[in-house]
Amino acid sequence: MLFFRLFSRVPLGILYLFSDFLYLIARYVVRYRKKVIDENLRYAFPQKTTYDRKSIRNRFYRNFTDSIAETIKSLTISKAELSQRFTITNQDFLDQEVKNGKSVLLLAGHFFNWELGLQQAAVLSKVPSEGIYLKINNPFFDQLMYQARTRFGNTITEKKDFRDTVKTLDTQHRVVQLAADQRPNNRTTRYQRSFLNRPAYFFEGAEQIAKSMDLPVYFGEITKKGRGHYQATYELLAKGPYASHGEHSITDAFCDRLEANIHFQPDLYLWSHKRWRL
Repeated sequence: MLFFRLFSRVPLGILYLFSDFLYLIARYVVRYRKKVIDENLRYAFPQKTTYDRKSIRNRFYRNFTDSIAETIKSLTISKAELSQRFTITNQDFLDQEVKNGKSVLLLAGHFFNWELGLQQAAVLSKVPSEGIYLKINNPFFDQLMYQARTRFGNTITEKKDFRDTVKTLDTQHRVVQLAADQRPNNRTTRYQRSFLNRPAYFFEGAEQIAKSMDLPVYFGEITKKGRGHYQATYELLAKGPYASHGEHSITDAFCDRLEANIHFQPDLYLWSHKRWRL
């Protein structure tokens, strides 16, 4: 762990040289999950040419390896540099909901670099926040990421433990951050719908929580402005009262907004994820 902390103190511009090396390995040597990526892109963008999809794949590799360098940097990055690298245009939207006496659900997809986004939200927010995560199988890297994600006061809760902490949303008002595009397992309540031209399963936990507790739900859009520079904007997805909302209304709204974010900058999405395996 000491090695990664020392490595993270290297300027990000130099860490990008490490990323450049990883990019060459991922693209030309190991061809990291190339079949998965190509299949996902072929279904998602049938109107694009083979050349265009290959271009998206190669830019994805670049963003993927850059995110590794940026995540290493997140172990020691200063607040000042973080604020230059990741901007959030309207954090006050979420803060005001909490100040008004409501917990908030913030739904987002796996766009680069969501790790920096979690940190910057913790820096900017004037209210408590809680990130929900899936535990990494490797204990060393799980602990490393836990330390990075909680550096600036953000609380993170493992998904299996969220069933207990969710009960306090009515009394301990906060922003809850959820990566809502994870693929549910067979033991989870699931909803199947079309996503990027293929059937896919989605968690419905966020919708159930929002409707049962009358909580507002926001979507977090991430865009990339340049190498190492990102921007997030929060957009209201749904707000109570929910009596007139149909079944799956919040999940459908999230999926539609997620697709729009993907179409805007497709190379930022995590295409190596086996998202569509039913």
